[in-house]
Amino acid sequence: MSVALRMALERDPDVALATLATAATALVVALVAAAVEEPSRGLDLGAAWPFLLAGLLSPGAAQILVTFAIRDAGSSRVSMVFGLAPLVSVTIALGILGEPARIPLLIGVVLVVAGGVMLARERDRPAHLNRLGLVYAFAGATLFAIRDNLVRHFAVDRTAVPPAVAASAALLSGTALVAIWARQGISRRWLPFVPAGLLFGGSYIALFEAYYRGRVTVVAPLVAIESLVGVGLSALLLSKSELVGRKLIFCAALIVAGGALIGATR
Repeated sequence: MSVALRMALERDPDVALATLATAATALVVALVAAAVEEPSRGLDLGAAWPFLLAGLLSPGAAQILVTFAIRDAGSSRVSMVFGLAPLVSVTIALGILGEPARIPLLIGVVLVVAGGVMLARERDRPAHLNRLGLVYAFAGATLFAIRDNLVRHFAVDRTAVPPAVAASAALLSGTALVAIWARQGISRRWLPFVPAGLLFGGSYIALFEAYYRGRVTVVAPLVAIESLVGVGLSALLLSKSELVGRKLIFCAALIVAGGALIGATR
């Protein structure tokens, strides 16, 4: 999603348009998924309201920050910062949800932090990179982390709500918030952002399915794999603008290794 969104923003840098088009397209994907699973899982719409609250955080406010971040800092560096979200998620899960702490998990956290520190000290940055974009990305990643814990908490308490319905509820409120902020309607200018929205919607469904099955301390670190994938795709598709070097790939590898180690503690 990050790479697809970056490619679209290079054509049209309108953040409001990009955020709304991406979120709205993702909502359509989630609604289709909910309709497909309805015969086997039902809907139970009345119990889905807590997920509306989670959606205000992400994709609502978080997606606005993420779009600014990708426009200002590029997809590779922002994908790296997204990899720090499990650190916040695990901290919340350990401190508030009471999930167990184990030595491999803590070592994994150290690796994730090390990758983040190396990114912050990187010197070979693209000329267009605005460091404020990295701040936006971390703020978005923090909202991701809070959302993850809320979704896991609601998923445990409201197992009757199917994952796709829960994802649809979150995307509905998030898209509504973005629409109020963006103050734009549907237009042909949405088309370049549709691929990013389709990818975003698919990832959202997968994420909710995961949190219905696993703890935050397991799922969130595995999501950090997006750092390596984001860097790799940026190097492949955006090599001229992203300047992905060995050090950046090594940073991403540290974050992914940390996530894998944390995931192994299950």
